[in-house]
Amino acid sequence: MKQILNFINGEFVATARQFEKRTPLDNSVIGLVHEAGKAEVDAAVRAAHEALEGPWGRMAVVERTDILNKVADEINRRFDEFLDAECADTGKPKSLASHIDIPRGAANFKIFADVIKNAPTEFFEMATPDGKGAINYAMRRPVGVVGVVCPWNLPLLLMTWKVGPALACGNTVVVKPSEETPQTATLLGEVMNACGVPKGVYNVVHGFGPNSAGEFLTTNQDVNAITFTGETRTGAAIMKAAADGARPVSLEMGGKNPAIVFADANLDVAIEATLRSCFANCGQVCLGTERVYVERPLFETFVAALKAGAEKLKLGVPGDPATNMGPLVSQEHRDKVLSYYAKAVEEGATVVTGGGIPDMPGGLADGAWVQPTIWTGLDDNAAVVREEIFGPCTTIMPFDSEDEVIRRANDTSYGLAASVFTQDVNRAHRVAGRIEAGLVWVNSWFLRDLRTPFGGAKQSGIGREGGVHSLEFYTELKNVCVKL
Repeated sequence: MKQILNFINGEFVATARQFEKRTPLDNSVIGLVHEAGKAEVDAAVRAAHEALEGPWGRMAVVERTDILNKVADEINRRFDEFLDAECADTGKPKSLASHIDIPRGAANFKIFADVIKNAPTEFFEMATPDGKGAINYAMRRPVGVVGVVCPWNLPLLLMTWKVGPALACGNTVVVKPSEETPQTATLLGEVMNACGVPKGVYNVVHGFGPNSAGEFLTTNQDVNAITFTGETRTGAAIMKAAADGARPVSLEMGGKNPAIVFADANLDVAIEATLRSCFANCGQVCLGTERVYVERPLFETFVAALKAGAEKLKLGVPGDPATNMGPLVSQEHRDKVLSYYAKAVEEGATVVTGGGIPDMPGGLADGAWVQPTIWTGLDDNAAVVREEIFGPCTTIMPFDSEDEVIRRANDTSYGLAASVFTQDVNRAHRVAGRIEAGLVWVNSWFLRDLRTPFGGAKQSGIGREGGVHSLEFYTELKNVCVKL
């Protein structure tokens, strides 16, 4: 049986307590994960502080970024190992993970190495009463030990999205991966050692949230900052923990993202993008679309086209090149998603397609599979319209005016992302500005320039990351005033 160990101070650490890692493909056990207790988490935090006082803390930016470029190259050299681990944990198609998860996971180290090398700081000259003057300049310094709490939907990509800038800025990290997807974070420990990253700079502790590694990490007062991606309730609990000690947090949380399709939209473009935004990664994407508003003249045509596209999706194992949709991440999450499938029917939805469990061959029948699902006939107060489901499903609703659809799109406690489809550039700009979300796509979805700010509004998050915006969280600015 594969043993998935913690990684503390450059060493792989076993513990007496383990839990099973099951693949969502057929629910079989593929490994035993060693759960970190409070002693292991505290040891990881101590090692991270010692690394700050050691060679890593004294390392020049160029030397540090050279190492991070080596880390990216080593991930790419071991591409197939990372791909196999990611797909075993999540069940996602290799065609998806090989184009997004692993390449982006590696690229995050290179991108932020470039950002920190080219980040400017301020300089001001000022007059003084004696006429000699003074100069003021800013210095960036690492915030310290960063606790990185990761989600399960894009495990490597979203973990390195945080670890990359944290290390580039000179911090050290203690990573708590999701208990559902532990493998690539552990594998990255091997890469760190191979690339000469000093001991204690990168640490991994496995476990759960309450009374486990997550709680032990976020309540440890020697953790200087916490960054988190995941559901809003967990983010709120982390924020409460961080308030003790007034420690900074960066939170990317839930979403109930709308797509708005105007009657003048290019139908092929809107359907292609919406199929991906609703069903990519089995709908387990924080930026995915769970509410689609279509202007009434296009409504019936759009519903028929999205139905046809959804019914062409092929569910299957990761290694099959024809597979473009895998299972949900776990049986527990499938139960949650299926409960919403039932609730939609109870609330009077018309099931356009899907709505249940697909017939899968052989042992796959025991996996966490659900059908891609589309509903119509619901109003804005339905639970499946208001609550985040995080599965391959969406509700399509008609609208009649621009002001109406903006009001309805904004009628949510979330504000992560949105999509607008129209060929009227003035309307696109106007509507994008009025949508209450941190990111708005026009005639596209999931198109990301990593230099731009990323984060949510309302209960979808606090803070912005990406490019130089990440530096605001992972560094502290110090002002130095020199009297001449």
